[in-house]
Amino acid sequence: MSKRASIVRALATAFKSIDGTGPYKTNLYNNSYAKLKFWDEIQDFPSVYMTPGSEAREYLPSDFKWAYLAVSIKAYVKDEENAPELLEQLLEDLETCIDSNRELVYDVDNNLSTTEILIQQITTDEGLLAPYGVGEINLQVRYALE
Repeated sequence: MSKRASIVRALATAFKSIDGTGPYKTNLYNNSYAKLKFWDEIQDFPSVYMTPGSEAREYLPSDFKWAYLAVSIKAYVKDEENAPELLEQLLEDLETCIDSNRELVYDVDNNLSTTEILIQQITTDEGLLAPYGVGEINLQVRYALE
């Protein structure tokens, strides 16, 4: 499996810890997936889907290379009355999980991990898709290429 796919799968696994306990307000019920689906295809709510995007490289002396991977996370909720509020809670929970996993191990066998995960942008549907709520978090994941 590629590093890009491994990073996204590791993020999906980390998000499964969002269970409504501890610092989390939302229970994802393990609905976190390393693939892309659009809001009209979703059956289980809340749920999170993510996919790797473009990648930039930085070449440094001694043959050292940084990779900067863009990851798009789509968050979906459904509620007749409070979809925007539930979406905001889910986005906050995702941010909390991302912040606690900035150095994320994505390949246990080779002991590979990300160096940092930064949130670049958070957007929502602003209530336009009620009773659904759709949000997106764009990440920049930095890891070393070996």
